[in-house]
Amino acid sequence: MIDHFGFAAPVYDRILGRPNTPRLARLLRLPENARLLDAGGGTGRVSAHLRDRVDRLVVSDLSRPMLLRAARKGLMAVSATAECLPFPDASFDRVLVIDALHHFRCQREAVGEFARILKPGGRLLIEEPDLRRMAVRAVALAESLLRMESRFHPPEAIVLMMQGHGMAARVAETDRFRAWIIGDKPFGTCYARMTIRFGRS
Repeated sequence: MIDHFGFAAPVYDRILGRPNTPRLARLLRLPENARLLDAGGGTGRVSAHLRDRVDRLVVSDLSRPMLLRAARKGLMAVSATAECLPFPDASFDRVLVIDALHHFRCQREAVGEFARILKPGGRLLIEEPDLRRMAVRAVALAESLLRMESRFHPPEAIVLMMQGHGMAARVAETDRFRAWIIGDKPFGTCYARMTIRFGRS
């Protein structure tokens, strides 16, 4: 399989540029002493700009060249699939997924893992290209031709994924290319059945 992200790692931050940090901070509603996971976070291009607002920041990804760049920024970098994260239940206050969900092999399982590792009252924020837009459909076609094995979903389908794992979910904002979807984990929710489903005791 072609390592697209390994090839892109040296220029990734320069190509994609700086994130809109105020928007992300507003949508995340970071609590005091927050623990934040940047899942599929690659070089930490986005979350590096949030590190001063949180107590603990972890970047997880499968691309070692990307994670090496995150580590060079002083970020805690963990090699892991989104579908099987090496963290205990209820260990993060927030999970951030920026432009990465469509690259995960099994997105529903990944969302289930995010729900598992979130503390009660925690929040999952997913930013994804909005498949309802013609430009995004063109990007999806291009990634298919490049054999990236991407699978895009419209925002409403991502909301349903979150709701399927007991989260209160909604499309928070959209622009001409992207959508921001929020899922809040209720207090007092039992996740034992989900934990068993994904092979955790």
